Amino acid sequence: MAFSFPPAAFAILILIVAVSALGLTAAPNIIERNLLRPYRVVKNGEYSTLITCGFVHADFMHLLFNSVTLYFFGPNLERTIGTPKFVVLYFLALLVSSAGTVIRNRRNPDYASLGASGAITGVLFAYIVYYPMTEMIVFPVPFPLPATIFAFGYLAYTIWSSKRQHGRINHDAHLDGALTGIAFVALTDISRFPEAVRQVLG
Repeated sequence: MAFSFPPAAFAILILIVAVSALGLTAAPNIIERNLLRPYRVVKNGEYSTLITCGFVHADFMHLLFNSVTLYFFGPNLERTIGTPKFVVLYFLALLVSSAGTVIRNRRNPDYASLGASGAITGVLFAYIVYYPMTEMIVFPVPFPLPATIFAFGYLAYTIWSSKRQHGRINHDAHLDGALTGIAFVALTDISRFPEAVRQVLG
């Protein structure tokens, strides 16, 4: 069932902002406790962090970027596919991206990851399947791009970056989330793909 007011998207957004802001200000132990540490997941069974890592962020810019992306794309996707499917998609993308991180880094006791990027990338790419001609502003490109062009460019960049692992960004989680979003639509509403092609080709 779809709601005119999307309760899940806004509830998740509020929870992410509240928990992350608390961890970044008054209670930093919240972040430490909920970091996804693949080595500990395998050795100590810290399975809850596969989900809870998605509600803490490294800094306010990290939080802002993820929150803005969820705000602009989550509510409309929830209205489109309905709240139950949106919730399943969100947490499935979060779980898949976290599990992929664990598999790739399970032997590294120093590796840690956090943030909602995998889940939100899943939401974003499911949204793009439904609305492929949406214009998106992507910094630093000075003009809007059609969502399909953004999607191909983003996937190419993410695959390239994941092979180099520059900086602190978990590119593999972004890729896992994006592919989960696409696969979810394929499994639950396959007719959207020919419709997306029709929209792109005009």
